[in-house]
Amino acid sequence: MMVPYAENTAKSKPSAAENHVTDKPNAPTETGNKNIAAETFTFRELATATKNFRQECLVGEGGFGRVYKGKLERTGQIIAVKQLDRNGLQGNKEFLVEVLMLSLLHHPNLVNLIGYCADGDQRLLVYEYMPGGSLEDHLLDLSPNQKPLDWFTRMKIALGAAKGLEYLHDKANPPVIYRDLKSSNILLDKEFNAKLSDFGLAKLGPVGDNSHVSSRVMGTYGYCAPEYQRTGQLTVKSDVYSFGVVMLELITGRRAIDTLKRPEEQNLVSWAEPMLKDPSRYSELADPILKGNFPARGLNQAVAVAHMCINEEASMRPLMSDVVTALSFLPVQPESESEVPTNDSKNNRTSLPPPQESQADEDKAIARQKAVAEAMEWGSTSRHNYKRSRGGSNSSL
Repeated sequence: MMVPYAENTAKSKPSAAENHVTDKPNAPTETGNKNIAAETFTFRELATATKNFRQECLVGEGGFGRVYKGKLERTGQIIAVKQLDRNGLQGNKEFLVEVLMLSLLHHPNLVNLIGYCADGDQRLLVYEYMPGGSLEDHLLDLSPNQKPLDWFTRMKIALGAAKGLEYLHDKANPPVIYRDLKSSNILLDKEFNAKLSDFGLAKLGPVGDNSHVSSRVMGTYGYCAPEYQRTGQLTVKSDVYSFGVVMLELITGRRAIDTLKRPEEQNLVSWAEPMLKDPSRYSELADPILKGNFPARGLNQAVAVAHMCINEEASMRPLMSDVVTALSFLPVQPESESEVPTNDSKNNRTSLPPPQESQADEDKAIARQKAVAEAMEWGSTSRHNYKRSRGGSNSSL
């Protein structure tokens, strides 16, 4: 189910000051900074690739239009074709932004744009095909026979998405604010590696002495940072808030906004707030479908990261580089069975783990504890300093 945009801007005409792109982002790529390298396709080529946009090739749809799976006739490459709805939420400007952004920004955790079509009034984008679908498909739209994501896969996806945002914020110059991070925009490959998609709402960040950029409020309800909703002032910390909401979705298995739940439980952040404030209640946040199959320490660390990201005050949220560091210390796979003493009933013998492996695991656990303790201490100190400074001049975001 697609969550509607906070504001339908399809009919509104943007002013010159509200243009998404005022300059090209200068980001390091394998090919350097050259002109747009995306390939141009004819409408006929893409119609052939998708069997004339047949229903059987449809893999997704939303406010922007539809996505079809296709196969390029001349190369045999499997592709995803996004056909924009001419009356939909993503207009011509957003189409141009997406082509520009994805042509110039290249990273393993960003979806790869192969090309585009702009024949007449047709607007189509051609991406690498992501066979795993979206995070939303695996986390929030489970079919009855679908296997749920285990804890470690969820944390792997979180780390991949965080690395994608870190690249946009820290490597692109000027920084790029993604502005629409949500579970349906995180695509997955066969190994559940995460890639950010849908850059139509992306916006270049502030440069020079500017602390923010101003913008019409756009994005998806439930994921938007509170200060952005109130003022339209956009910073990279707006993305950090959205990431915190996605982290909560991964931890809890709940939607950012779920109108099918009781009124007091419909907003994920509001529902989670009492438990986030009490570390003894962190386990109550865990997705029931996991049936307790997660490391308690890993859960506590993940919740602590999510809590810092959704801080009400933008200046108190961590940078995405800090988030990547914190998530890198989370275990990404369960302890190997060979590392746990097991009783072999066949041979009536006990298999013990090699001493050096056990010591290495212990050292890693200590390092993880230290990293999270430092992160939580940083958050606590920052909140304390902020409260002490209230009443003085407001620090810029």
